[in-house]
Amino acid sequence: MDTRTVVPLDTRTVTCEFLGTLLLVFFGVGSAVLSGEYIGTLGIALAFGFVLLALCYTIGPISGCHVNPAVTLGMLVARRIDLRRAVEYWVAQMLGGIAGAALLLLVAKQVPGLKVHGAFGTNGYGYRSAVGISIFGAFVAELLLTFLLVFVFLAVTHRIAVVGFDGLPIGLALAVIHLVGIPLTGTGVNPARSFGPAVFAGSPALTQVWLFLIAPLAGGALAAVVHELTHPALTALRAARTAAIEAEEAEAFTRAEAGGGAGPGGDGGSAGGAGAGTGPAQP
Repeated sequence: MDTRTVVPLDTRTVTCEFLGTLLLVFFGVGSAVLSGEYIGTLGIALAFGFVLLALCYTIGPISGCHVNPAVTLGMLVARRIDLRRAVEYWVAQMLGGIAGAALLLLVAKQVPGLKVHGAFGTNGYGYRSAVGISIFGAFVAELLLTFLLVFVFLAVTHRIAVVGFDGLPIGLALAVIHLVGIPLTGTGVNPARSFGPAVFAGSPALTQVWLFLIAPLAGGALAAVVHELTHPALTALRAARTAAIEAEEAEAFTRAEAGGGAGPGGDGGSAGGAGAGTGPAQP
């Protein structure tokens, strides 16, 4: 008899990642598309930072508030989440980015004279960069900017969840990153944020979006590797806590499964709705 168990999809955390990414794109990119002429670079940078800060405190205790595939990759490389959760988050984030951009387009089309085709808050290099940055320069910039964001995220968060004052440095980091990156590439540092608007902006943005998918992921992975080198004691402590929590969850699931199969006839029923807890846990 096949005794393997299938852990159900944690719809609560996945929904939070979808919704969080949608809101980040709508309000962050929306600040550039709808209000950029009035608030300037500083205003756009603060909009991204404040939105992420707010999301950290609303969905952070539930999903960890990654809202960024590069952050999720960093958490995966740092062994704070497993591959299954990472894939679930990536799908939710990319769909959230597209949905957020679609809602933004819907609103933008109601503004007379507002041009959305071609730019629409997308990222770019060469002729699509405010300073004409080269493809190599754009790649390095995106890698380093994402490195900073993910490095800060890993340094201040607890296993999976964002708790306490964790959100403040994360939001501030994203604001500073945008102050530096907006003139260079428009600041991607988030594949979901870059891909969503590019889908609706047309071919100019789509031909360059590959860089804003690859460079942030490389920066996120590099940040996780460097974090393990610079914070070995912290990494070991969190790894031990993670292992202990996962062992407790597995034991609880096994007990619940055994209890579910102890009914009349003894032919091994289902797990009886046992909590196969894969949700975020705090240390």
